[in-house]
Amino acid sequence: MSFEINGKPFSQMPRAGQCLRTFLRELGHFGVKKGCDAGDCGACTVLLDGEPVHSCLIPAFRADGRAITTIEGLGGDDGAHPMQQAFLDAQGFQCGFCTAGMIVTCASLNQAQRTDLGAALKGNICRCTGYRSIEDALLGTSNVDETTEPGAAFGRSLPAPAGPDVVRGTARYTFDTAINGLLHIKLLRSPHAHAKIVAIDTSAALAVPGVHAVLTHEDTPPVLFSTARHERDWMDPDDTRVLDDTVRFIGQKVAAVVAESEAAAEEACRRLKVTYDILPALIDPEQAVVPGAPIIHPDRTAANRVANARRNIVAERHAEFGDVAAALATSAVTYEGTFTTQRVQHAALETHGGLAWVDAAGVLNIRSSTQVPFLTRRTLSDILGLPADKVRVFCERVGGGFGGKQEMFVEDILALAALKTGHPVKLELTREEQFIATSTRHPMRIHIKAGADADGKLTALQLDVLSNTGAYGNHAGPVLFHAVAESLGVYNCPNKKVDAIAVYTNTVPAGAFRGYGLPQSLIAVEAAIDELARQLGISPYDMRRRNIVKPGDPMLSPPPSEYHDVLYGSYGLDQCLDLVERALQADAPNPALSPEWLIGEGIALTMIDTVPPAGHIADATIALNDDGGFDLTVGTAEFGNGTSTVHRQIAATVLATTVDGIRLRQSDTAHGGHDTGAYGSAGVFVAGNATHAAAMQLAAELKAAAASAWLCDVASCVIEDGSVVSGVRRMPFTELARLARERGRPLAANGSSGGTPRSVAFNVQGFRVAVNKCTGELRILRSVQAADAGRVANPMQCRGQVEGGVAQALGAALYEEMVIDGDGRVTNAKFRDYHLPSFADVPRTEVLFADTSDTIGPMGAKSMSESPYNPVAAALGNAIADATGIRFTSTPFKPDRLFPALHEKFGS
Repeated sequence: MSFEINGKPFSQMPRAGQCLRTFLRELGHFGVKKGCDAGDCGACTVLLDGEPVHSCLIPAFRADGRAITTIEGLGGDDGAHPMQQAFLDAQGFQCGFCTAGMIVTCASLNQAQRTDLGAALKGNICRCTGYRSIEDALLGTSNVDETTEPGAAFGRSLPAPAGPDVVRGTARYTFDTAINGLLHIKLLRSPHAHAKIVAIDTSAALAVPGVHAVLTHEDTPPVLFSTARHERDWMDPDDTRVLDDTVRFIGQKVAAVVAESEAAAEEACRRLKVTYDILPALIDPEQAVVPGAPIIHPDRTAANRVANARRNIVAERHAEFGDVAAALATSAVTYEGTFTTQRVQHAALETHGGLAWVDAAGVLNIRSSTQVPFLTRRTLSDILGLPADKVRVFCERVGGGFGGKQEMFVEDILALAALKTGHPVKLELTREEQFIATSTRHPMRIHIKAGADADGKLTALQLDVLSNTGAYGNHAGPVLFHAVAESLGVYNCPNKKVDAIAVYTNTVPAGAFRGYGLPQSLIAVEAAIDELARQLGISPYDMRRRNIVKPGDPMLSPPPSEYHDVLYGSYGLDQCLDLVERALQADAPNPALSPEWLIGEGIALTMIDTVPPAGHIADATIALNDDGGFDLTVGTAEFGNGTSTVHRQIAATVLATTVDGIRLRQSDTAHGGHDTGAYGSAGVFVAGNATHAAAMQLAAELKAAAASAWLCDVASCVIEDGSVVSGVRRMPFTELARLARERGRPLAANGSSGGTPRSVAFNVQGFRVAVNKCTGELRILRSVQAADAGRVANPMQCRGQVEGGVAQALGAALYEEMVIDGDGRVTNAKFRDYHLPSFADVPRTEVLFADTSDTIGPMGAKSMSESPYNPVAAALGNAIADATGIRFTSTPFKPDRLFPALHEKFGS
């Protein structure tokens, strides 16, 4: 078989049945990504004789005699293709995993196709950007500040350092490497929601040619842990084993086969014979707490940090401030309602997976797609009984996370397989496995009662929350506590009550997800605020202005927190309300719509603590190089959150250089130090503070070194433009590096941050919508979000975080839903049956920033990665209610769910 790749002839036969995607990757074209292997996401797009195709759907033999162009060859010998340069200028990417396929598709579009981008790009999904920057690339819009003066990087829209590699397809993600002697892992998964494993017969599986090992519960340490990764282990229950002799959901791993090919491993999985003793299963969380219900974790106790295993309750909160019942009885107006939110998948385009090997020094190396390499190393060390210095965990660029990779789902099996076989091993989950066997957002039922006096002042707020954590309790408690904390804490109210429980069910586990419980509870809380305002004839904006916390007010939610380090580092909530109100008032509703369209507006607000409680640790090191540049080492990971850019901006500003002078190393436990991880909105706020501290210390060291050489007062020295200056004297950094080398004392400094005190971020989302009363169709006419991000470190990136958060939240609000049948089986475990937002689905969101500067965050900045997601569904629900006069209380707000109530009210 002969063909051409990127202009060069090849002659090689693919394996029988091999698709073009895997064939190209085996030839080293790693820009061709795996996102779905079903033709749904477009990450694997290549040109076949000039036409874009999803290479996962094309049998490799069909490339015979044809010309293939991958992202690496798109520009030919002349360098970057104009579309690659356009994406670089617009910064049309975040994590970048979809970007290669997106660029290949965009480069193929003719002028007619560009007039309808919704149709032209329907085969390419981006989970991060919200598509605005991708459209900018197609329009030739540049969003970057190309140059800045030395020391002026912070606050500028500087491009991501990995940008050139991302657009050329040379940025390396987890599996973009070739390793000799690599073995492949495939997992046998449970077909039962709840069962005891009686026996596993591995003989037939081991007889498959190429199989090296089969791992079962008998091969794994009897250590209980949580897949959730937090700095403090007490946040999560110890209820999980690497491989267990009891399975508690359909999709739980039963055994791992290690073989020389994926095909051999899959065949061996089919030949494993497992004898199960079927146990009663609980699918409905309401039934899980009924007295006499089957017990999912009967052996777990308070010592395992499970609140009440006999009632399947993993975590709970019950407390009251004041007297809610009495306050409701005397309120001028009250509201009561029950809201439900669905199960949602993270859908990061790079699935969970990793590579593992033991090196010549006896160190176990794990290269995985993770947000938390240091915490993963710590748990692996505990489970395997290995010293920490004998375990290395690191990540290259990560293809999306959204909280789903704040877990340890694959690294434990990888480690066991590498140690067992002595070979390098690979485990890459399929898209179906991502749906049925990792984690989701917690589905919740929220019952709210609220009251206000005649002047619109809140008198009572009460939440009763039931959270479905699935079969294991990873993140169950922290998500539950977060859901009832800031959602109530943002409002001043003398009487508040919380009753909240998280329960086990025999369904796929829930876990960390962007927003961490607040998107669920805010749907109820913000609806109640609107309903009270409607009864009183007060505008939704004024109702909130009369009740939101202000600087100096306590941020209280029952029970009282034992952590008292949350401060108003900056306060811009009042500005955010004003900005959204003015923006929505600036233009009138669309007059072109026909009479069956009902138009309404809605808003919602959110407050979020910028860091988890109980400490979030980050270390940074920075050193001067001989060439006058700097090596900056941080532990936090890059997965589209933009921290790689901002850390360089912080260091370059402090050291009066440009970002090109800062070389960044990150997310590798071998680099030393510690980093809790890129979650909880800590990538800039915590790790950025560590970088700032290290850079400030090094700046002091540089001035001291120059003063020592000049025999002058260090107070007379300043840093500017790559030099230390004192009066008319100037010592370039290169000269300082030479002096340090001669003295045998390198100029370097360390910085640390413990994640305390913590600040708060604020966001207000506003929508104008049109609802068709005859069909239930919903159109978003206007989307505005105002954000208090402190001093915005990189306006372009921060706007992208807001836009991406809104787009992802709209997916969850409008149509994303994991469907689980009565047996506990996920029935739509692929993108084709799970509606992710595509280009045509996402409106442009106007992003407005409050003018504040945070006193706690690095150089005035604070977090803005999670919080944009939080108020979206709540604001949309309020807008739909304003348009229709009907309060819909269950997400997603699909047309078929809106239609029955609309039909009842308005007829046909």
